[in-house]
Amino acid sequence: MSDVSSDGILKGVKELSLVHKLSMHLGVFVILIGGWELGSRLGYVNELIMPPPTAIGYRLYEMFFITGSIYWHYFVTMFEAVCGFIIGVSIGLSLAVTSAISPVFRRYWAPYAVVFNVTPGIAVTPFIIAWFGFGWSSKIALAALVCFFPPFINTLTGLLYIDKDATELFRSLGANRKQYFWKLQIPSALPIIIAGLKLAMTGALIGAIVAEFFSASEGVGILMQRFAFRLNMDGSFAALIVMSLMGLSLFTLMEYMDVKVLFWRRHSRMEEVSKKRKAKWSIN
Repeated sequence: MSDVSSDGILKGVKELSLVHKLSMHLGVFVILIGGWELGSRLGYVNELIMPPPTAIGYRLYEMFFITGSIYWHYFVTMFEAVCGFIIGVSIGLSLAVTSAISPVFRRYWAPYAVVFNVTPGIAVTPFIIAWFGFGWSSKIALAALVCFFPPFINTLTGLLYIDKDATELFRSLGANRKQYFWKLQIPSALPIIIAGLKLAMTGALIGAIVAEFFSASEGVGILMQRFAFRLNMDGSFAALIVMSLMGLSLFTLMEYMDVKVLFWRRHSRMEEVSKKRKAKWSIN
């Protein structure tokens, strides 16, 4: 009985702590937005530089619910970013696995990967557009180029630096190369691999938007550029908020994958998976 009551008290304390944190964040947000709006109303903030939050909010409402003009641009940019992410990650992971398996390949390939990484993506954008044209292909290509390196270096690092005791244990059990790779190297490297995927996802979005700034007829990047050229700052800020929401949604998706894949790193998920596997074994 005491255990149940103590668990209930602990749960209540955690809930109160969560409510307190949320209320504090909400309070800070209200103070910042309220101060910004008040400064604009009183003339302390130049609306040409920083439009009031109400104007930005109305512009967002207009784009989403009145004209609906944002949806196609949102889809285009998201499609370019996701396609670039898939291509860049596929290449990065493939080269990382090959480099981890073959020291010779790693010795001759790694310097070129570093060159690709240190070269600013914005500098090669004109070449990308010249090679792939003005359509979606150039945006996908730049997104893939920008997001290629984090999965490559993270995967390679994770596969190469394995705990020595675990390695010795596998050798003592007579594990072959395939078992060592799939049972030890991959599970040990998964946390750092997924960290690289998170960086790659946001990088792909940045690459797609940068390419849209250079040459595009559709997408959130070109939409923001059109607003800026017309000095429509509330529209520009609204497009910027949409970009932030896109990045947040993609990062949240990667966080969800992190929770699902790396279940052993979280106690609640570990218990959930254990119960499901136990029930499955009981049925069998």
